[in-house]
Amino acid sequence: MRGITKTFPGVKALSDVSLTVRPGEIHAVCGENGAGKSTLMKVLSGVHPHGSYDGEIRFEDEPVAFKDIRASEQRGIVIIHQELALVPYLSIAENIFLGNEQTTARGLVDWNDTLRKAGELLRRVGLPEKPGTAVVDIAVGKQQLVEIAKALAKKVKLLILDEPTAALNDEDSAKLLSLIRELRDQGIASIIISHKLNEIRDIADSVTILRDGRSIETLTVRETPSSEPELSEKRIIRGMVGRDLDHRFPDRTHYEGADAGEIALAVEGWTVRHPIDHHRKVVDDVSLTVRRGEIVGIAGLMGAGRTELAMSVFGRSYGQYVSGTVAVAGRTVDTRSVPAAVDAGIAYVTEDRKRYGLNLIDSIKRNVSLPSLPGMLRHGVVDEHHERRVAERYRQSMNIKAPTVYEQVGRLSGGNQQKVVLSKWIHADPDVLILDEPTRGIDVGAKFEIYTVIDRLAAEGKAVLFISSELPELLGMCDRIYTMAEGRLTGEVTRAEADQEVLMRHMTMNRS
Repeated sequence: MRGITKTFPGVKALSDVSLTVRPGEIHAVCGENGAGKSTLMKVLSGVHPHGSYDGEIRFEDEPVAFKDIRASEQRGIVIIHQELALVPYLSIAENIFLGNEQTTARGLVDWNDTLRKAGELLRRVGLPEKPGTAVVDIAVGKQQLVEIAKALAKKVKLLILDEPTAALNDEDSAKLLSLIRELRDQGIASIIISHKLNEIRDIADSVTILRDGRSIETLTVRETPSSEPELSEKRIIRGMVGRDLDHRFPDRTHYEGADAGEIALAVEGWTVRHPIDHHRKVVDDVSLTVRRGEIVGIAGLMGAGRTELAMSVFGRSYGQYVSGTVAVAGRTVDTRSVPAAVDAGIAYVTEDRKRYGLNLIDSIKRNVSLPSLPGMLRHGVVDEHHERRVAERYRQSMNIKAPTVYEQVGRLSGGNQQKVVLSKWIHADPDVLILDEPTRGIDVGAKFEIYTVIDRLAAEGKAVLFISSELPELLGMCDRIYTMAEGRLTGEVTRAEADQEVLMRHMTMNRS
């Protein structure tokens, strides 16, 4: 790709960007949210068609001009987006060949051929499932492998993966990265967009860094005895943010136990059953406390029940409530609905901002005001001038990169979307803020900004319950950490006692 420039109304997303990928290479693209990574890949894959951008793309030493994504796939360029493009209620085989059906001479679907070829592709990607299994019945990590099998069915030569491990646990991530290495050995090139710099360092042959829509530099795997490896995390961060980021977390005075304020949130005996399988407890007799000014973490492996706990406490929005009480500032409160939980002073930042946290087709202004509309009424009508002033204040204070507060939220980068989610709940002025994976899919620079916001909220006396799959994040931010396994609390560790080994031991503890 040479001199790629892409402009949207009011925003230059890419400015003279160049990228070179060799055959059989794993090439990473890194940059802060809004740097232009996804836009560049959409240009390459034909999502943004030829003519909508300036510059040249050459593939296999020939100039190409893709009018749509089908044209790029016919040449062997296949993109797997962060939001998987699978139909949940179709089978694995149907998904693999969707739009690429195996047909008979009469134009009918050849199911025998479809199932046979799907089985071969599943064996190639190391997935033991039967081709007739519905996608909804397999885990997210296996769905990623189905997407790769789907790409292989299209005779892929260049595979583009956008945040392929963002929603995966460590085990599934390792399997996926191992498969990408195997594809490299078979001559298939890959471009990976990821914010997990440790994975980039381990798997990539080279890295192109974007900053503010420009290509800054390309680093390669090169290590010499006299200097640091060129492809080190510190080196990548310096290219992404334009400076060294020695401190990943803000400095603050951490509270310890009784040194913190009064108990702001107390959950007692909280038990919830699965919404479909009513015999299975997804949250089992959980009791915990969070004090004013305290950041308390919840650690656990995927399926431990962390999100189920958070969503069920916040308006019983997950599962079937069985028993338990919630108290805010010493007063038992009603949380049987989301409005009731908000009225009680509880806010919840969801791990799935696009599905539950935002209205993607509406503006920043409308999204920020949604939980606080009753306070913006004037003679029974929303005061739009007040609404705009509030949104503008958060656009500036949270450093949301958008030209105006009227910008559609769906057009923002992931980090800026997350800042909008935080803004709407901060303005609601809750006593308790539950954060569920608040930095998932966000670059290291934007993470620090969000950590600073969380730290400021705690300093103002808010109680923060912080759920994360990244143990270094919990260790860097939290005063205390609870661990969960199979729906139950398995431990409580202070900041002074906590390290990754201690947390992992509690997280893998079997139920008694």
